[in-house]
Amino acid sequence: RRPAPPTHQPISQLPSCYYEGYLEKRSFKDKTSRKLWTSLCGDTLFFYNEKRDTTYVEKLELSGLLSVTDDGTQDRNLDAARLNLKMKDEMIKFTAPTAEARELWKGYIRSVTELSVPSSLNLLPGQIHMLQEAVEREKERKKKTSPPPVSSSPYITLQADMPACYHTVSRIEAEMLLEREVKRGNLLLRPGSNGNFALTTMQNHDGSIFKHYRVNRKHTGGFEIDVENPVLCATLYDVINYFVERTDRYLIPLIMEEAYEKKISYIQSDEENGEKSVQQASTNLIPPNLPARPGTLIQTDWTQFVQPASSKAQKKPIMPPIPAPRKISLLPSPPSSASSIKNEPKMGNLVDPLAQSESTCRLFTFFRWLFVWVHLQVQAIFSCEVPFYFLSLIFLFRLMCFVSFYSYI
Repeated sequence: RRPAPPTHQPISQLPSCYYEGYLEKRSFKDKTSRKLWTSLCGDTLFFYNEKRDTTYVEKLELSGLLSVTDDGTQDRNLDAARLNLKMKDEMIKFTAPTAEARELWKGYIRSVTELSVPSSLNLLPGQIHMLQEAVEREKERKKKTSPPPVSSSPYITLQADMPACYHTVSRIEAEMLLEREVKRGNLLLRPGSNGNFALTTMQNHDGSIFKHYRVNRKHTGGFEIDVENPVLCATLYDVINYFVERTDRYLIPLIMEEAYEKKISYIQSDEENGEKSVQQASTNLIPPNLPARPGTLIQTDWTQFVQPASSKAQKKPIMPPIPAPRKISLLPSPPSSASSIKNEPKMGNLVDPLAQSESTCRLFTFFRWLFVWVHLQVQAIFSCEVPFYFLSLIFLFRLMCFVSFYSYI
């Protein structure tokens, strides 16, 4: 039973077309040259058998383009001009109908891939303006179709979301790794170009045969396996499962699992003879408690310090009575009875410093006012013409009245 012919996207679903025309294409895989209608849509060349065809027969993505050069070899058609496209893995030869067409193809291809108009082109000003418009349109297209940026947070890494068969290797390193670890698997996922991915497989048929598949990241979400019939997958895990299931599980993902120890051991040296031996650590030890992380609150059971609340209303605490301020008198207090002296506790020679300071102040004030009063009285008495003994009696009487009044207050 013959397989169904591959289906391709129609022209209406392709990116904007910048330039098109007939080209003769020949690569290492082609035995003879083929004249194909070629359209440059986006950064991809689409080839059709005829100009009126609506589906392409093959395509060439220019993301892996290294250089575009002229080919000086002579063609059967003297007007024809040749150019070579050097890709990463092959060299493709094209023949344009005229030298002007070759120059336009070179200009459009380089402008789209480099996103700038080359200065070494031999074109008219109007043609240069058309190249500039194509560059602007391609920049806008890539802004809309560019994949979302990968998070740069140190806590969210792309590696954590990858399948176990993902390895950060190049194309050559992937082939060497698969050939070296052939017993573990024959399929791996690796980084691709322009933020995409690639899938490399290895099969044995009179030697190692390697195949590389492009896995594009869709800006709307998910991934696309870039084959003749593109396959959409939600995750990279689905991409791996698709290859495994479609090949009847002949392809096995390469998972590098290293061996790990199950017991803790250490090397002990004998102090007497210096011999060393491997010892097994005891497994009966109680693991230590992990310390609390910084910024973590330590929870404490405060119920052991709090009495349970009673159903009755809590009573207010009884405060001790505030003693009344003590009056300090300058006159000696009357002696107490013998019985009261016996009942009172002996305080020894304790003296209240506050009372002593207040008594000293009042005594000083008394003598000051006494001196003033005596001075005034002496001046008043001696200013009168009265016998001396009579003046003395008046002075003593007034002195006694002053002292009695001051002691009362």
